[in-house]
Amino acid sequence: MRLTRRNWLGGTAGWLWLVIVLIPLYWIVVTSFKDQAGFFTQNPFALPAEPTFNNYKLVIESDFPRYFLNSVIVTAGTILPAVAISFMAAYAIVRGAGGRFLAGVNGLFLMGLAIPLQATIIPVYLLIIKMHLYDSLLAIILPSIAFSIPLSVLVLTNFIRDVPKELFESMRVDGATEWGMLRGLALPLTRPALVTVSIYNGLGVWNGFLLPLILTQSPEKRTLPLALWTFQGQYSVNVPAVLASVVLTTLPIVILYAIGRRQLLSGLTAGFSR
Repeated sequence: MRLTRRNWLGGTAGWLWLVIVLIPLYWIVVTSFKDQAGFFTQNPFALPAEPTFNNYKLVIESDFPRYFLNSVIVTAGTILPAVAISFMAAYAIVRGAGGRFLAGVNGLFLMGLAIPLQATIIPVYLLIIKMHLYDSLLAIILPSIAFSIPLSVLVLTNFIRDVPKELFESMRVDGATEWGMLRGLALPLTRPALVTVSIYNGLGVWNGFLLPLILTQSPEKRTLPLALWTFQGQYSVNVPAVLASVVLTTLPIVILYAIGRRQLLSGLTAGFSR
């Protein structure tokens, strides 16, 4: 009886939280189909009297494809090398367990989790200036890779550590090299973790604002978060256009999450619960 009551209370709290989350999402989508006059005169949560796609047209005509492409380049250019480096580092840490050097390397990765991006933005800015990379997409990609690696190594290390050692030994007896075991055994078994760190880090890079703000200047190098400034004037803000841009910016992430949802959930739980 007590268990049933707890489930009922938990279900009620879950539905209440769902409503709280959906209300701002509903407001964003509804407002994106209103014109500026309708935004100021109508009920904020009312459906638009005359739905319009002019806000989406304005966003697309305001170099949105360029900003979208910049965000794709930055995200892909960060995730692919970061996940590859993290996967190889995690494999080396697990397979070389007991070695002082690799234990020290693992400690350095764990220390990286304790360093926030905001605390390093000035040194990163100076390094980018010294490397003559300022105002380029590479200036965003390189620091993003560095800050994506520590958590990725932690998650992947837990997954690879759960792979039975007997499987590695059997492949070793069959003549497989470390690269062969990395590619033929560790890679397939850690696929949920790879999807997890890819999506998690991809979300952070896609929505990143501080690095593009500090390390780029020209409009041609803007990413989508910075592009929202396009619809902000000196004395007013085109709120419906901003929200239309938010919808278009969020849509790829929603699609990506829908595709990799199962892998993401299993990757977040399995590596730490085994």
